[in-house]
Amino acid sequence: MTATLAHGVSQTVIAPSPKTASLSIIVSPRDCFSYIQQSLESLYRHTNIPFKLIYIDAGSPRPIQKYLARAAAKYDFTLIRSDRFLTPNQARNLGLSQVTTDYVVFIDNDIHVSSGWLETLWQCAQETGAAIVCPLVCMGKPLHQHIHLAGGEARIFMDIKDEQIRRRLYKRSFLSHRAVNTVKDQLCRRACDFAELRCLLVKRDIFEQIGYLDERLLSTQEDMDFCLSVSRAGQQIFCEANSVVTHVPQVPRCWSDLAYFMLRWSDAWEVESLMHFQQKWDMDMDQYFLQRYKQLGYCRRQTVLYPLLHSITRKGIAPWLESLAMGLERRLNQAIADRHARLLNNRIREIIPPRISSSARIPSVGKWLRCFRSTTARHHSISH
Repeated sequence: MTATLAHGVSQTVIAPSPKTASLSIIVSPRDCFSYIQQSLESLYRHTNIPFKLIYIDAGSPRPIQKYLARAAAKYDFTLIRSDRFLTPNQARNLGLSQVTTDYVVFIDNDIHVSSGWLETLWQCAQETGAAIVCPLVCMGKPLHQHIHLAGGEARIFMDIKDEQIRRRLYKRSFLSHRAVNTVKDQLCRRACDFAELRCLLVKRDIFEQIGYLDERLLSTQEDMDFCLSVSRAGQQIFCEANSVVTHVPQVPRCWSDLAYFMLRWSDAWEVESLMHFQQKWDMDMDQYFLQRYKQLGYCRRQTVLYPLLHSITRKGIAPWLESLAMGLERRLNQAIADRHARLLNNRIREIIPPRISSSARIPSVGKWLRCFRSTTARHHSISH
């Protein structure tokens, strides 16, 4: 490649080969453990350039633990085991503390990669100078066919309502829920503002500017927080659509999967994450946050509760049964979150929501949840 410098002087620049790339991959848990073997084997089968692997095993069951130990010996990668569950950002930071390479890839333990995925991401970073590069992320099976995310837009903006200036969040995902074969002409490398940590190539020195990933974001908004921080630091984000991976969601079928899934998407973790994110970026309570609070537990209900009820009733779910089941599920979910907090000997902190005087009495997250559900239930009964 020839570059023209100042005063018309030309210099030949030899781009580094992917074979000399300085890369580490950190695998961290998403919400289950049952796809670990298929995901790991796809990494080694479809990655054609050298990399260092750091695998974070956070509380997997004994059969998975033994498999990872054998795989670490076979492939010679670093395996870090925690006997307790970790939040995604805790696991990523644990891996990041071991990284010495120029670039690091964060990837969830249920991602299935395609051939050439990593070298394509790395090449994009070299050619664009981007600090962050994400692939085209697909969802489910058949693999690499249905788009989950091809980058997106994200920013904080201001508007005026009732003569009050509000700070609000804007987010738009590109090509979500589209079939790959119907939008091939739109799949290209592009600059963007938003990507997800489920699979992301990152230039390591960005963390010297923005610090490590925020561990107070327990289960949500960690992607948005990271992208906003990168943009605020003046760095670029790109999506490289020629690199394709697929998130393969799992239904928890054993206790170890169910326990982590329930904790990962617990109401307590989600509320604390939303409240911290809103305070950190000084955003007002608007329809976006209200909707998120109203949808607490949506992932658990859609993945676990409703399929279970349908398998029992084999027909429509009676309203009284749905209400009873949801109440019992919430109690179980809270018990799992409480047990995890006790094991850590670290009760959930009391957090002051934004726009509330510091002299006011602030409820704990648990009390806040009970208050919110009570208010929602009253509103539901009145509206009906």
